[in-house]
Amino acid sequence: MSGTAGGLEVSAEGGVLRLRLNRPDKRNAIDDAMMRQLIDEIEAAGQDESVRVIVLSGAGEHFCGGADIIARNAKPSASANGNGGAAVRPRAGSIQRRLPTTAHRLIPLVQTVQTPVVCAVRGWAAGIGLALACAADITVTTADATFWAPFADRGFTPDSGLSWLLQRRVGEVRARRMLLLGEKVTGADAARWGLVDRAVPATELDGAVEEIVAELAGAATVAVGLTKWLLAAGATAELDDQLRNEAFALELSSRSEDFREGLGAFREKRRPRFSGR
Repeated sequence: MSGTAGGLEVSAEGGVLRLRLNRPDKRNAIDDAMMRQLIDEIEAAGQDESVRVIVLSGAGEHFCGGADIIARNAKPSASANGNGGAAVRPRAGSIQRRLPTTAHRLIPLVQTVQTPVVCAVRGWAAGIGLALACAADITVTTADATFWAPFADRGFTPDSGLSWLLQRRVGEVRARRMLLLGEKVTGADAARWGLVDRAVPATELDGAVEEIVAELAGAATVAVGLTKWLLAAGATAELDDQLRNEAFALELSSRSEDFREGLGAFREKRRPRFSGR
């Protein structure tokens, strides 16, 4: 399966769903339609037993330059607003009404879908591009990529969960530098800080990503998905609650076909051949 619509290229093969931002002339800036497409694809992948790993990437020289705020704030046409083409101010509260169904739905979904998400970054990862890189389970970047939270430089406040994600990824001090001072972070420094998992030379990015994708596509998918759920739940749970979560996840994973295959492989001293079920 493959296709491109509205700036998002979608392909699926061998248990791998690939979602490629495809607006290279705009640094793959994400508009609301793309946001909803990403949400739809990731939600569907979470219910599709043939999908064992999701890959996020960008076409051309950049991963994602952020949300397409220029398009969102463009002057509407006369036919669009019935006011001779004059700009019409949105009703009060339009941002807080829109965000829960777009960026503020997408980022938690990436974190909680019980399918591992791998993110490949080159060039710019700004705004929601930075948030996607933080929310993914494994992010590999080129050493010369640039991670940027542009909000202070543009005169508005963070969204897409970055005021929450960055503190947990890099600590409060570095999060303040990125959010209050707009400090740009190279891919190499992002890896050193723990913002991403690994930084590699640009020529090695595709190979490094595919190595991880192949490992996850051949992993015990039920156990991996439940482990991802445990990590997300554990971020806010008390110890007693998390112990109950672990018991629940262990009960489910021990009923999977892959659990039986794992035990068989251990007894027979061979590598397991997981089916993802």
